[in-house]
Amino acid sequence: MNETRNPVRIGISCGDLNGIGIEVVLKCFEDPRMLADATPVLYASAKAVSHWRKLLKLDEVQFHRVNDARDALPKKLNLVNLWEEELDIEPGKPSGPLAAFAIKSLEAAVQDLASGKTDVLVTAPIDKNSMQQAGFAYPGHTEYLQQMAGGDGEVLMILVGEGLRVGCVTGHIPLKDVAAAITAERIIAKARLLHQSLLRDMGVLEPRIAVLGLNPHAGDGGALGSEDKERIAPAVRRLNEEGIKAMGPYAADGFFGSGGYTHFDGVLAMYHDQGLAPFKALSFGHGVNVTAGLPIVRTSPDHGTGLDIAGKGMADEGSFRAAVWMAADIRSNRERYKAIMANPLQPQKKEKDRKEG
Repeated sequence: MNETRNPVRIGISCGDLNGIGIEVVLKCFEDPRMLADATPVLYASAKAVSHWRKLLKLDEVQFHRVNDARDALPKKLNLVNLWEEELDIEPGKPSGPLAAFAIKSLEAAVQDLASGKTDVLVTAPIDKNSMQQAGFAYPGHTEYLQQMAGGDGEVLMILVGEGLRVGCVTGHIPLKDVAAAITAERIIAKARLLHQSLLRDMGVLEPRIAVLGLNPHAGDGGALGSEDKERIAPAVRRLNEEGIKAMGPYAADGFFGSGGYTHFDGVLAMYHDQGLAPFKALSFGHGVNVTAGLPIVRTSPDHGTGLDIAGKGMADEGSFRAAVWMAADIRSNRERYKAIMANPLQPQKKEKDRKEG
């Protein structure tokens, strides 16, 4: 007899209203198969969603309006209606004052997740500049969620797709500030998070982590910079002393160019573009952004607001679809990991019973 499972309740923030956020949501759940094991709950307004649906000629995509996420129905795209204003949505233009509604959507989605009305969070892309002008006091989703979770613990952005998992030691900071921010302690903290996420969120039993260098040729023995030799290499040694299988530092260009990443379960880059540029070259359109280190599950697509294609029907929903499924998978993996840690003999017993049966 098949085991019955309750569909995962997916809280979805709408993102930038002038971007492709609502477009990829509608296209994703246009396929009824997406509703079989997931109950999506979109935080926006009926008027905004109807505007996008009409613009994109997606009239067959229906949504169920609810006042509370607890009333969400399975096999429906549910909409928590947050405002009644008739907004001046202009696809492709910077959102300006409309960013206040993206903030409202995110805050409501996070509040419902914290109170247990939804199980996981998937965030559509935001316009960071407009958000900050509208009063959003964080560089991006990751920092906001970190603060909502208490603000004390470390978090890590991990991009996942096409057999590649990349985390970054530093995130949304200017390139001129990266070198000073790279310390052995910070590398170790981020590597621990990557290792934990590979184990708990992604089901990797014995993670192997590649650590990239900071400078060209990983410093070339100190000739091109001392950080690799004095900070990164000692951090890798300490990680191994802890039992974390880390190797490096590797020169980033040769590491990706030669396919070295295929021999590892995770890659720890030193800064944003060092890790994300090759990742998006290899996996764009199918990648997912996962925030590790949070008590909640949060994913997002690997692209931005797409203002250059917004409203033209060109946005590909593949990455958003992958973000939905990955959020559900991570939740399931965490439950399995928790059960294993509570009873370490359980997996071995099940395997023994299976063989004997």
